[in-house]
Amino acid sequence: MNALLQENHHQIREKVRHFAETIIKPVIDDFDEKEIFPVELVREMGKTGVLGMTAPVEFGGLGSDYLSYVIAIEEMARVDSSMAATLAAHNSLGVGPIVEFGTQKQKEIFLPAFCTGEKLWAFGLTEENAGSDAQGVETTAEIVGNEFLVNGSKKYITNGTSDISAGMTTLALTGEKDGRKEFTAILIEKEREGFTRETMKSKLVWRAADNGMLYFNNCRVPLENQLGERGYGFKIMLKTLDSGRLSIAAIGLGLAQGAYEMAKAYAKQRKQFGKSLSEFQVIAFKLADMALKIENARNSLYNACWLKDNGHSFGQQAAMAKLYCAEIAREVADEAVQILGGAGLFKNREWPIERFYRDQRLLQIGEGTSEILRMVISRNILKE
Repeated sequence: MNALLQENHHQIREKVRHFAETIIKPVIDDFDEKEIFPVELVREMGKTGVLGMTAPVEFGGLGSDYLSYVIAIEEMARVDSSMAATLAAHNSLGVGPIVEFGTQKQKEIFLPAFCTGEKLWAFGLTEENAGSDAQGVETTAEIVGNEFLVNGSKKYITNGTSDISAGMTTLALTGEKDGRKEFTAILIEKEREGFTRETMKSKLVWRAADNGMLYFNNCRVPLENQLGERGYGFKIMLKTLDSGRLSIAAIGLGLAQGAYEMAKAYAKQRKQFGKSLSEFQVIAFKLADMALKIENARNSLYNACWLKDNGHSFGQQAAMAKLYCAEIAREVADEAVQILGGAGLFKNREWPIERFYRDQRLLQIGEGTSEILRMVISRNILKE
């Protein structure tokens, strides 16, 4: 129960939980083990409407408030983080910037197929020398006639290489202005000549998600694919990451909830010394601490979403929520493994805590490392 939740929030939770439990849970371990991105599963997800939650109704989206969207990610992550990451990256990083900064024509061209799951879209920031240092982007886009000539590469891009990935919004260096680097966001479809993609394998985390390397070799893109104003790319990226942090926080919250429920169920049925583990105070106290952390994480995240939905500044709260949810996901998953003992140290389809334990590790790195977020938070509080 949460004071910010309305009936529509409870409905989306029930809808997504049912989908995750009945469609994703029975098969996701196979995709994770074989490291396969489940295209048909994503298309089924698209039929529920969640891949267009942040898009306006006129383009085929649900036009949902951000809290509803975050609840959908939370419920997906409660069962599996790879599918939650697919949902989060597509909405927050793919659809979001086009909705907020795109022209009417761009929205009409791109958004309808994104809302159905027919196509996915990615956001390209990270490179070999650019991540936490976002201004280290080396991909260039030179204007030649009525086109951008793009050269460079992007790394670790979610939703960037699968059969249903249609392309990505790319942050590129387009020159200098007043002695400062000028970055511009450009929409690049996968069909563009000179654009090649490579799926990344042998991952520790999100093994059923699509992550890849993307390369541009004299890739020609029409100027009309510029997203927002020229030189506004860095600001678009920062606004996109503020919203994206809420979705990554939701993955952490959902993962922690799933790990906690798994540990609690195991503790109730596993018997030692003639009684269930949950009857031992040391285990009961572990579960109490897990529940407390999850409650605090949920309150922090939902509050940040409420601020965004109601037009208030939310960047500081998004950073706090993402940092805290990522940290408690690690702590809860670790304690869950401890409670399961030996059963938690193997791939186990009845008790898949091993997958949860692996998947949580990305959350302290992606969309702002825990160290960078502490820097962001500390700078803000010291200005007060």
